[in-house]
Amino acid sequence: MSLGASGVSALVSYIGSLTAHQSLGSQSVILNGSRAPGRPLLDLFLQLVAIASAAAPVLLVFYLLARDGEGPSAIGVDFSQPWRDLRRGAALAAVIGGAGLGLYLIAYKSGVALNVVAESLPDIWWRIPVLLLSALQNGLLEEVLVTGYLLTRLKKLGVRSWQAVAISATLRGSYHLYQGLGGFLGNAAMGVIFAVLFLRWKRATPMIIAHTLIDAVAFVGYAVLAGHVSWLP
Repeated sequence: MSLGASGVSALVSYIGSLTAHQSLGSQSVILNGSRAPGRPLLDLFLQLVAIASAAAPVLLVFYLLARDGEGPSAIGVDFSQPWRDLRRGAALAAVIGGAGLGLYLIAYKSGVALNVVAESLPDIWWRIPVLLLSALQNGLLEEVLVTGYLLTRLKKLGVRSWQAVAISATLRGSYHLYQGLGGFLGNAAMGVIFAVLFLRWKRATPMIIAHTLIDAVAFVGYAVLAGHVSWLP
């Protein structure tokens, strides 16, 4: 209903990019753009509404868990292991974030990925806070739904672990297809790692931390470095 629909939309977008009269590398996709150009206050409220709306499925997951007599801790979303979760999340972010950037640049140079513009918000006081909130929303939404909830429910349905990992990773890659084939493959690989570790640790919190850190560095880093370094498209 949420990320699955986003996957279908991303597929259609990818087909549109492939059939456009220009190469993928010459096309761009904006991840965090202005929603009301020239009207900063309205833009801010629209950004906050969009972030809150996108995170709504997380509340639905928590409700479904509660209805089954469980809580967020059933998928490892709690504060019972704060330092261990933080260490694990930071380590994952460092490894996957660095590798992901390298893979993106290779994919872009190879012509199988669009130019991903991480942000194009106005240079105003709320720019960085909104980017950080967007990163947190991405981390919560994807890891609660695609890692924690989906994998535990597939297990209850009797799906084998390797099949559940494949389903989770494919779903994660699907809604990144709008970035090109590179976006699909990179995020599917990340999905495999996250899913395997979740099945081992039984905790989604480290993945939430890792995902939030990866996106926060990408969004804020782009805002700081775009136009100042030659290697960034």
